[in-house]
Amino acid sequence: MSVSLADVTRIIHELWPLSGAEAWDAPGLVCGDPSQPVGAIHLAVDAVSATVDEAIEHGADLLLVHHPLLLRGVTSVAEDRYKGNLLGRLIRGDCALLAAHTNADVVVDGVSDILATCLGLVDAAPITAGSAPGTGIGRVGRLPQSTTLGELAHRLAQLLPETVTGVRVSGAYTSVIETVSLCGGAGDSLLAHPTVRSSDVYITSDLRHHPASEAREQAALSGGTPALIDVSHWASEWLWIEPAAEQLRAHLPGVRITCSSLRTDPWDFAIVQ
Repeated sequence: MSVSLADVTRIIHELWPLSGAEAWDAPGLVCGDPSQPVGAIHLAVDAVSATVDEAIEHGADLLLVHHPLLLRGVTSVAEDRYKGNLLGRLIRGDCALLAAHTNADVVVDGVSDILATCLGLVDAAPITAGSAPGTGIGRVGRLPQSTTLGELAHRLAQLLPETVTGVRVSGAYTSVIETVSLCGGAGDSLLAHPTVRSSDVYITSDLRHHPASEAREQAALSGGTPALIDVSHWASEWLWIEPAAEQLRAHLPGVRITCSSLRTDPWDFAIVQ
């Protein structure tokens, strides 16, 4: 079975509406003829050389990624530049490229929702509510049973795919954790949010020195919460790939849908002192 790229794009935008994207974001179709048939779709977090090769080798007609390749403006797609090179290879391979980014973060069963579900959070709700019920940035909820910060960190390490940077934690190992806030991907913009500050722990990615330090200093002054857990950006979003594929399979019976198993986290090794 094959359907047109226009039909697939419409279904993707029904599952992850563009109206949910942040103003700075650039989701949607990047390249491809809307009239071309789509019989196979390959999903990955990133459009990088390895996942483009993988999609073409799989015979995919569409590479659906989480991170937009053209998030920031470019003035050239010459093939001596990596973005132009990737686009050229996709076009020659008759493989379209489409991104579902923050529009896939905010929905029910989106990136943060999947992470909350994997942790078993009870009564999980968005940290910042969106326009539709149950949608919005991040999630906050309760663990079914209290645990310690160290045990929760170990659980995340088992849940997420292995990366060089692993799971970094700020807080006492034995701190009791009941309420969890989280945001898949880079979430330091929520560090000052009242919901995050009132949680026992905040789980996110890409925490930089100053925002993390300032958040912990404020926490020490106002009651000691939240502790911080920093995980790989790629790993936190990778959990969404297979559930997203299942949603597409339900809407596109007969279309072959595969998921990348490649690690596209950018770090290769670390030296621990």
